[in-house]
Parts: sequence; structure tokens; C-alpha cells
Amino acid sequence: MEDLRIKYVDLEQSENLESHRTNGFRNTKSLVVRRGAPFKVSVQLEGRPFSPKIDTLRVKVMLGNLYAVMPVTFSKSSSKSSWNAYIDPEEWNPLKPSIYICSPASASVGSYRFQLCVLTQDGQKSSAYGNFIMLCNPWCSEDTVYIPFEDQREEYIQRDSGLLFMGSGTNIVARPWSFDQYEPGVLEACLNLLQVSPQHKKNRKMDYLNRNNPVYLSRVVSAMINSEDDRGVLKGNWTGDFKQGVSPSMWTGSGDILRKWNQSGNSPVKYGQCWVFAAVMCTVMRVLGIPCRVITNFNSAHDTNGNLVIEEYYSATGQKLNRTKDSIWNFHVWVECWMTRRDLESGMDGWQVLDPTPQQRSGGVYCCGPAPVKAIKNKRVDLFYDVPFVYASVNADIHTIILGQGQVLGFSKDTERVGSLICTKAVGFPRLQKITGDYKYIKSPTSTLSSRSSSSSGDSTLRRAGSSQGVLVFLTLDKSPIVGEPVSFSVKIMNKQNVAKMLKVHLNAQAKEYNHSPSDTFWENHGVLQLAPMEVKVVQQKIPLAQYEDVVGDNLINLAVVVEDMASQERVLSSEEFNIASPQLIIQVADEKSIMQHSEQTALVTFINPYSYPVSGVLTVAGAGLLQDKVQFRMPPLPPGGRVDQPIPFMPNMVGKKMLQASLWLTNMNVTIRGFKMVSVNSV
Repeated sequence: MEDLRIKYVDLEQSENLESHRTNGFRNTKSLVVRRGAPFKVSVQLEGRPFSPKIDTLRVKVMLGNLYAVMPVTFSKSSSKSSWNAYIDPEEWNPLKPSIYICSPASASVGSYRFQLCVLTQDGQKSSAYGNFIMLCNPWCSEDTVYIPFEDQREEYIQRDSGLLFMGSGTNIVARPWSFDQYEPGVLEACLNLLQVSPQHKKNRKMDYLNRNNPVYLSRVVSAMINSEDDRGVLKGNWTGDFKQGVSPSMWTGSGDILRKWNQSGNSPVKYGQCWVFAAVMCTVMRVLGIPCRVITNFNSAHDTNGNLVIEEYYSATGQKLNRTKDSIWNFHVWVECWMTRRDLESGMDGWQVLDPTPQQRSGGVYCCGPAPVKAIKNKRVDLFYDVPFVYASVNADIHTIILGQGQVLGFSKDTERVGSLICTKAVGFPRLQKITGDYKYIKSPTSTLSSRSSSSSGDSTLRRAGSSQGVLVFLTLDKSPIVGEPVSFSVKIMNKQNVAKMLKVHLNAQAKEYNHSPSDTFWENHGVLQLAPMEVKVVQQKIPLAQYEDVVGDNLINLAVVVEDMASQERVLSSEEFNIASPQLIIQVADEKSIMQHSEQTALVTFINPYSYPVSGVLTVAGAGLLQDKVQFRMPPLPPGGRVDQPIPFMPNMVGKKMLQASLWLTNMNVTIRGFKMVSVNSV
């Protein structure tokens, strides 16, 4: 009888990628599959046909030193709890049998090897080897990351672009971001991140075993995105000095960061801040198959002493003072991942907060979460992981204290501002979705914040009131501030008593970064106002363009009013922090309803200078699945009101909704202008 040998193994790449929804990883060297679902390999035999009566096939899968061996049967197994392999009798071909290898829905994530053996009755053995990458499977109901809605799986796993919400609750800025999970080198970097983690270095076997659990995976990734304890991806920098690396504001996607980290031998990439840490973590989790979305918490408390109180100090003339380690960040960005929490009591499944920005240690390491959103809402601070820290971020009270010559001149308490708006990108649409009610029970607000669900801005009618026994004061932005226009606001002062009052009115504006105390005053106004008994007066004010455009840039403004009753010495304060909305780049695509894969298209990027002086800069355009590489153009000086139109040729290589994004760095101002366009690419 002739020898029976394996000539080669066909990994049926196209069919497997389609059935496992891993089409985006088509250019990866290894086959990419999801756990809990069979994948097909075809074996080309030579010598003689395979005979089930005298020959056997055996499969061995290996992850590090862990392995599982299984015989290939002729009956399909329905088990998703153990490895199995079978041949479908209806597809039987004795010279080229097709084998289906099925992993358990709890298989570990990682890069596997497999061995396929054919054994004959007389002891002859022929083997072939191959590789595959195993990811989590949110389409499999037995998987702990299963999410039941197809539009959510598409958004939180497959979508390779999104929006990060920044700015302030009154003037929300949507920053486009490319998650880049299908770009060259990104999958490899994400898997390498697990290999260089301290957990893997300490005990490889335990690490491989634990990689079946999304709780474990998410904690490892949360720690590895920052570089405080390990060879992590990003180095944080909040100093304002980025000469040794890239300013966090200049990054437009995760791919450049992950590739740079992987190609440098795992040296931390400089630099990141909260939105960069979160967006890169979102990429890694989506690559690993765990549903993930980026969350913004506006007015996020950083409570260093855990007393759920943040103190803010002002001078008697409305200047904000740096007197405490506690702080309110105008916004903070983290991620949520979807998973079953079998380590906790029932009712804690679903979205879990994870925060890779290094703020405080969890279990001795700079990471945070997974903290169940349901536990945060119900103040279950006894549950794992880091629920107290996240709870304080969205629930702390603010005590505002006016100081003068070492004395407390005024005091007020705000229970509403922290966590006043928590949001993410809507499923399927480039707009904001409010999720504040997932984190806290919404009270009937005494001072209200409302925000339009748009991609660029919020409602400008935020009123923050200050009150004393005799005087009530409101500070109101007349509309969302826009670059090129003065900042218009109103101060409404109400006399609550039946006696006339003489009042000193102090107005003060300072520039600030989103997570810092303000810098020096750049605009102020002082005056005296007389109010008759029970009278209300409204004072209209404007901060001229010339006074803020050189100061603010990408930063925010802290605006405060202190009203002093000259008779009683009583003082009352009202304040607001807001950003100036930058102009947006306009991107247009000709025939956008007929964009075809592998067919050249042209986009037009337009910028109109809103500033009062000439600007010049560098335009960068990128688009995962649309452009092979970023393209850059230098923009010569453009006079005030001047317009520039830059055509951008591109050829899509992937089907689906894709984002074309552009950023213009104005070199003489250190300001970045952005814009994006969603395009739908159709198959040929």
C-alpha cells in the first residue's frame, strides 16, 4: 500500500475571515479567527486517498506550552466548552478532506500554533503545521463578551474610526480619531502588548490560562497603555513642554502610536493625555474582540483624599487660585468595555469602566477597572474594581471659597456640576449620545446643563448662579464662543431685599488647560452698581477678540464674577469655564454616493482664516481604509478672511463606512484646526 502523506494545508483564508467577521485582518500573515466558532482547514493528501477505516486524523493546538489534542471525528460536535475537530460528511473528499476546528467559547486570546497529523494503521505518521490568532467573539452567545445587537457589534468592534468629545459641557468639541485596528502592524502590536506585560513575564502559563477572561485582559491592557510600571505604550505629559516627543493634541489615530511602540522595542511613545490613552486602549480592546467605546465625563472630579468634596478657591476680585491638590478636569476621557462579570454578584454585567490614564494605583499598579457602570450608579463601592474612584469622578461636591487677606469672605456648595454630562459617540452616527443616566440618578437640577446632541457644540445657555442672603447673581454666556468673534456674556444681579444696595462688581478671565488651575488674568473689569429694593439688573459684557486670541489657543477660559455688598461686606461669586470653538475644516467629496473600492476619488479640504492676522501651517490628511499613508501639505501665509482649497486624491481599499479626517496645524499660533467626513465605500 502506498504511503499516505500530507502535501500541504490550506487555511481557507477567505472563507474563514468572512465567517469569523475578521475580513479587516486580511493582510495579516496568520489566519485570524474568533473563539466559540469553527474554522475550516483543507488538507491536500498524496500517495493514496484517506480511508476512515484504517487512517486517523489528529489535531494539536498550542498556545505557549499549553496544548490540546483532539481526534478528527465524522460527527459535528455541538459543544462550545471544549476543543473539537470534525469532518462534515457532506463535504467528504478522501484526497482533500476539509476539517473544522472549533475552539471553546472560553478559549484564551493569543497566537496559536497547530499540528495536523495523519496516522495509518501500520504506524506511519505525516504532519503539517500552521498558525492562527484567536480573538474573543461578541457574536457567540456563550462568550463572556457577547453583545446581542448587531449594530452595537459593528460600532464597538468593527468600526475603525470615531469621535472623542472634548472642550467643555457648554461648547463641546468632537475630535475625529482613527482607531486603525485593520492598519498594518496594529494587530501584531496589540498581541505583543500581552506578551511583554509583567503578568506574562512573571508566569507565562498562568497568563495564557487567564487570557480566556475579559476581566483579566482588560486590567492587563489598562496597565500596559501607560508606562508607569512596565514597558507600556504611552508616556503621559501634562507640563506643556513636548519638545522630546509629539504633543498629545497632534495625534490623529492609534496606528502611529502602536506601531512606533512595537517597532522601537517597546519604548514608551511620547506623549499622551487622557483622550490619547483612552483611544489607544479602545483600539486594543476592539482588536482583541472585546466591545469597547470611548467615554467623556465633563467636569470630572479628581478627589485625592477620597472625601467626595473638591475645594475651589477664588480671590475677592474673581481670580481663581491654585490652593489644593484636588481638581476638577473640564473633561476626562476613559473607556467602557462590555463583558459578563462572573466574579461578581448578578446584575453587574454589561458596560465596565476602564481608565488607562495613570492617576492612582489599583492593586499596586497604575490601572483602573473594570468597574461596573451599574455599581457606580448604585454606589456599590464594595465591588471590584476601583468603583470608589470612578464614583467620586462623577459625584463629588464642589465647595467654592472666596478668600481675602487670609479670611473666608464667601462660601457656596455645588452638588450638580461634577459629572453633569457623560457621553459617547452614538451607534452608527457621527454625533453625541448622552449616557449620564447610566452613571447616576438624575436629580431635578437647581442649575441646569443641557447640550445639543450634535458633533460640534452644546447649548450655550448654561447659568451658574451664586447666592447670598441679599444678592443673587447669574453668569450667562450669550452664545457658544467662536474664534474670530468676541466672547459675549451677561451678568444678571438681583437684589433679594427691601433695601437699596451699592455693589462692587469684579469680572476676571484667565486661560487654563483642561486639567490645570488657570494661569494669570488676561482680562478684567471692575465697576460699581446701584440696585433699588428688589431690583434686577443685567450687565452685558464682551471680551474682545484681540484680548483672547493670543492667549487661549486650544485652552479654555475661566470666567468669574464677584459681587460685593459694600454695606454688609457680603460677597457672592458665579463662574464658568468654557472653550472657544475653533473653526472647522470643510471636507467635500464629489459623487459621494458612488464611492467604489479600488476606484480613485477626490476630496476637497477647505479652510477660511477667521483670525485678525495672517496664518500659515501644515495640513495633514488621513483615512484608514481610504489612504495608504498620511499626506501633508504646507500652507503659505493666508490673510484674514482668506480661503484655501486643497484637493486630496484617494483610493479606498476597504468596504464600509470610513472616515476621512484632516488637521491643520497653525504653526504661528500652535493651534490645530480639524475636520472630518464620513464616506460609504461600496464593493465593486
